[in-house]
Amino acid sequence: MISEDLKEKILKPQRNEITEYIIYKKLSCVVKVEAHREVLERISQEELKHYEFFKGITQQDVSPDKVKIFIYSVISKIFGLNFGLRLMENGESLAQDDYDKLQEITPGIIKIVQEEEEHENRLIDLINEERLKYASSVVLGLNDALVELSGALVGFTLALQNTRIVAIVGLITGIAASMSMAASEYLSTKDEDAGKSPLKASIYTGIAYVATVLLLVAPYFILKNIFFSLALVIINALLVVLIFTFYISVAKGLSFRKRFLEMAGISLGIAAMNFIVGIIIRKIFAID
Repeated sequence: MISEDLKEKILKPQRNEITEYIIYKKLSCVVKVEAHREVLERISQEELKHYEFFKGITQQDVSPDKVKIFIYSVISKIFGLNFGLRLMENGESLAQDDYDKLQEITPGIIKIVQEEEEHENRLIDLINEERLKYASSVVLGLNDALVELSGALVGFTLALQNTRIVAIVGLITGIAASMSMAASEYLSTKDEDAGKSPLKASIYTGIAYVATVLLLVAPYFILKNIFFSLALVIINALLVVLIFTFYISVAKGLSFRKRFLEMAGISLGIAAMNFIVGIIIRKIFAID
C-alpha cells in the first residue's frame, strides 16, 4: 500500500497521461500526413500504457483535463505539432524523492519511465514539419533584420532626431534589405542542395525580414517622441528574439537560455555601436 500523500502526487501525472492520450488521439484524426498520423497513434498508445501503469499503483480512475485538451490541441494546430507536443511533454512529472518511494514498492520504475520518455521523444522527432525544415531561413531573416535594422534605427535616431524621417528611411532601408536577403537565400539554398525549395526558402526569409522591419519601425510612425520610439524599438527587438527563440528551443529541443542570450547580445551590441556612430555623424556633419 502507498500513503495517501504519495497517492495524491501520483494521481497528477496519471491524469496528465490520460489527458495527453486523448490529445494525441484527437490530433491523429485530423493531421493530413499519413506518417505523422501513425506517429501520433503510436504515442497515444504509449500514453495510455503510462496511465494504466499509474492506475495499477493508485487503483483509481481519473478524468482527463478538458481545458488542457482544448489548449494544446489548438496550439498544435496553429504553431505546429513539434512545438505543441514538446511543450506538452514538459508538463507534470513526479519529483525524484517520490520516485525513490515508489522504487521501494515497484522496483525499476525510474528506468521504465525514462525509457518510455526517451521513446516518446524519438517518436516526436519523426514528425518532420515544413515550418521547421525552413526554420533556418526564418532565423536568417529575423537575425539580419534585428541586427541590421535595429542598429540602423539607433544610428538614424541619433543622427536625424525626427520620427517621421527616421520611420521613412528605416522602412525604405528595411524593405530593400529584405529583397536583397531573400535573393541571397534563394541562391544559397539552390547551391546547397539541402532538400529545400530555393523559392520557399527565399519567401520564408523575406517574410520574416519584412515582418520584423514593420514591427521595428512602427513606433516612429505612431509616436512623436524620438527617444521613446527608440526605447520601443529595443523592447520590440528583444520581444521578437524572446518569442522566436522560445518557439525554436521548444520545437527542436534546444537550450533557450543560450540561444536567447546570443541573439539578444548580438542585436544589442550592434545597436550600441550604431548609437555611438550616430552621435559621431551628428557632430561631424553638425546636423541640427
